[in-house]
Amino acid sequence: MTARHFIVPALLVLCLLLGGASIPAEGGYRGNLALQLLSIPVIAWALVRDPGNQPVPARTLLLLAIALVLVILLQLVPLPPSLWTMLPGRERVAEGFTMIGQELPWLPLSLNPEGTVAGLLWLLPAFAALFGIVRLGAYRTSILAWSLIAVTIASVMLAALQLTGGAGSPFYLYQETNFGMGVGFFANSNHQATLLLCALPFAAALYAGRRRSGSVKGTSGLAVMLGGAALVILVGLAINGSLAGAGLGIAVLAASALLLRFRKRRVPAWAPLAVILGLAACVSFIFLGPTSGGALMKGASESTSSRQEMVGTTLSAASDYFPAGSGVGTFASVYRLSEDPAATTTQWVNHAHSDIAEIALETGIPGILLLLALLWWWGRRAYAIWIRDEQPDHFARAAVIASAAIIAHSFVDYPLRTAAISTLFAVCLALMAQPRPSAKARSGRDAGDDGPRHLSA
Repeated sequence: MTARHFIVPALLVLCLLLGGASIPAEGGYRGNLALQLLSIPVIAWALVRDPGNQPVPARTLLLLAIALVLVILLQLVPLPPSLWTMLPGRERVAEGFTMIGQELPWLPLSLNPEGTVAGLLWLLPAFAALFGIVRLGAYRTSILAWSLIAVTIASVMLAALQLTGGAGSPFYLYQETNFGMGVGFFANSNHQATLLLCALPFAAALYAGRRRSGSVKGTSGLAVMLGGAALVILVGLAINGSLAGAGLGIAVLAASALLLRFRKRRVPAWAPLAVILGLAACVSFIFLGPTSGGALMKGASESTSSRQEMVGTTLSAASDYFPAGSGVGTFASVYRLSEDPAATTTQWVNHAHSDIAEIALETGIPGILLLLALLWWWGRRAYAIWIRDEQPDHFARAAVIASAAIIAHSFVDYPLRTAAISTLFAVCLALMAQPRPSAKARSGRDAGDDGPRHLSA
């Protein structure tokens, strides 16, 4: 093990500590700027390094990441007036130039180019984590898991301090946040819940991947340590007050139990199906419930009383800008134009309570197709990791559970709009893309320790 193996775990820890805001207005722009600057050298190193012969899943995942960058960059290409005026939703822009007597200029597809550039920069930490794992191998799965659990426990402790101090507690990290709730290192309590959900399966993976040749005393100590960590996480979910955390937590616990129950063999096909149905039921329940409270969404709950209304307004706006979309980073301004004027207030909605609907609005058909391609890739990898492979990879299975929780939560919220959760999601996808070690290579050593070992006599 070398210093290189701590690069991605360190990046993940920094993202979880500093990247909990979803918009600059929440006060997290300094932390996100620092994360973006730290990510650039990692990405540059990954681009110039030859990783050798990579497995097909890893190459496909990298192609999807490159396609995402191209979709965003194409939104910044200037178009002549004869082209951009033909795009749906640009009538008001053309009318504005006509009203002031100015000739129509060349404009990009994005209605807010600065916001689109900011959205691309926002993805740098996630790309650095993805490239750091897939191209650099700058990680160890066990270090990643322990780092995630340690930060999660610290976030629960901070949330407890926030609740103890009430709405005026000095322990809140952001200017705009869910005051009076346990948000931890985040601005939104729902995103704190996402972190808690993701930590649970990795705790299970650490125990499932323990050394088979270890002593009974060591195994018992590990069980007590991880059991205590899981208990703290569950307490964190209880005090968090997030509807999504409570609903999705049931499915995550069930999937983590399957990871432990079938840690040495393939899982029956019916078991993941039951978890998927449970996830779908939880998402439906959350979608039909009211939005979360707190100062951050106070205005949203005044102008739109439920997720259905916000998602409905977002999809209505998406149809107005279909098929090209309005551009990454344009949601806030476009949403205000689509709201019912009689229901609006001085407050505003910062994001749709559905990343899926927001992607449809901002990126149109290209973004929807790319999302479907990613979900197809994810489904194939999840099937291979849980059902097809003879030798289980506990951390890959944990990554499937955690990424499934993030995807499910993204249907009813916007966790991926934070650098913290988007980087964690990238880590999960990268772990799913890596080839699983053979049983022979894993025998006699820690299942969570990747890389070759040599025995000299």
